[in-house]
Amino acid sequence: MNALRTLVVEDDAIIGGLLAETLEGLGHTVCAVESNVANAAAAASHWRPDLMIVDVGQGEATGIAAVKEIVRSRFVPHVLVTGEAVRGMPSGPDAVFIQKPFRVPDLEQAIQRALATPPACDRFAEQSEKAEVVI
Repeated sequence: MNALRTLVVEDDAIIGGLLAETLEGLGHTVCAVESNVANAAAAASHWRPDLMIVDVGQGEATGIAAVKEIVRSRFVPHVLVTGEAVRGMPSGPDAVFIQKPFRVPDLEQAIQRALATPPACDRFAEQSEKAEVVI
C-alpha cells in the first residue's frame, strides 16, 4: 500500500496520538489530528488528505457529522472507528467501520476496504456506463 496523507479525527488526545503513531508505523503521513468537526473540516480543506480515520463518538458532535461536512466538497475515503456495536450505526453506503479495540492488521484491512470502495456517485456513474440502452 502506498503512503497516504491521513487525517485523524478523534476527541481523545491519547487515542488520537496512538492512532497517528500506528498510521506512521504503517508508512503513512498523518497531516493532522483534530478533535472536533470544525477543525477537522478546516484541516481537510487545507491538507486534502487521501484518507480519514474518524472516531464516531465525538462528544457534542459525531464523527459522522465531520465526514458529512468534509465529503460535501470532496470525497475522501474514510474508516469510522467506534467503541460501540457497529450494527445499527447510522452510515452511508461508503462507510467502513472498525470496532475498538482493534489490532493493526484489522486497521490495515479497513483502510484497504475504504480505498477500494468508490464513492456512491462514482458507482452510479459506473452503473450508468454499463447500462444497455434499449429503444
